[in-house]
Amino acid sequence: MINSLAKKTVLNAKLAALALAVLGLAGCGGAVSGAGPYKGSIESKNETYNLVDINASTITPYMAGVPRPVLTNITKPRSAEVRLAPGDTLSVLIADTAPEGSAVFAPLASGGTQLNTRIDTEGMLSLPYVGRQFVAGMTLNQVENMIRRELKGITTDVQTHVELVGDLSGSVLVAGAVKKPGRFSTLQGPLTLLDAVNQAGGPVMEPHLVNVTVRTGTESQQFNYEDVLAGNNMILRPNSEVVLDRARQRFVAMGAVSEPGLKDLPGQNTSLLDALGSVGGLREANANPEGVFVFRMGSGPKGKPTVLRLNMRDPAALFYARQIVIKPDDTIYVTNAAVYEWQKVISPIVQTMLLGRTTGIYN
Repeated sequence: MINSLAKKTVLNAKLAALALAVLGLAGCGGAVSGAGPYKGSIESKNETYNLVDINASTITPYMAGVPRPVLTNITKPRSAEVRLAPGDTLSVLIADTAPEGSAVFAPLASGGTQLNTRIDTEGMLSLPYVGRQFVAGMTLNQVENMIRRELKGITTDVQTHVELVGDLSGSVLVAGAVKKPGRFSTLQGPLTLLDAVNQAGGPVMEPHLVNVTVRTGTESQQFNYEDVLAGNNMILRPNSEVVLDRARQRFVAMGAVSEPGLKDLPGQNTSLLDALGSVGGLREANANPEGVFVFRMGSGPKGKPTVLRLNMRDPAALFYARQIVIKPDDTIYVTNAAVYEWQKVISPIVQTMLLGRTTGIYN
């Protein structure tokens, strides 16, 4: 009897020691560590953020606004005035009206004299009897007038025609997040913003994830590509630069969701329900449907952050989740169920007891 009692006492002491050891490890943040704060911690009074319990009377400020109407106007390309630049290639036709025997250039009846020339790095153009002339920044009409002026006295009545056949001054550069970046000519006609992006193969991401920057040398404009598709197209000036890059349209999913991490918003005005769907929804094994939170930074440097709380046990919460709009840089956090947190404490103790039985500690 005494031996039996002594064995039982030793057994209890060993069990207590093992339990304390496991709980000690748990207290150090091992076994019961989570992906974020507990539901009670978030709901406790905190002066650093505003906690909003989402219901029919509080949801309005967090809903999507009235959608902008899609424009019906069409941007019609109109030829812009081309200013010549170094690297441009010109085709120059000079025709002489003097009698054929005394003409310096071929007469117009026989097609005139055709010359191809390139503007050098100094902006100079070189032609017979005209010499080297500075033409950078000039229009084609101004070059024609300059040629006639320089040939005055050399020939009686000269006819000239200048055509741009290889242009840098009139081209448009498209770079960044497009499939085929490059420089595209406007010789076939002026380009709209959509024309230029389409010639570059289109963006490599969804339209709402793409920002478009247009630089003209004197000003810079930025658009979201989805807005451009909605009708906010524009004519590109010659020698413009179009740069497409990733718009910061991301959110973070944490806690008891199937696919936590940094994610792209599925579209413009993404709802909370859509965002949860894009990460696989709540993890049924351990999620607490009553603890679905959206953490949002305040507007401005001194704006107070906001935490939205949604109880998904309430059937109406599914409609609320469809109406709440997730903004870039929001964090969606789903807490663990209380029973799951308790299981994280109990499970190591049970495993330790089984291990002790296997190794003979209770024999």
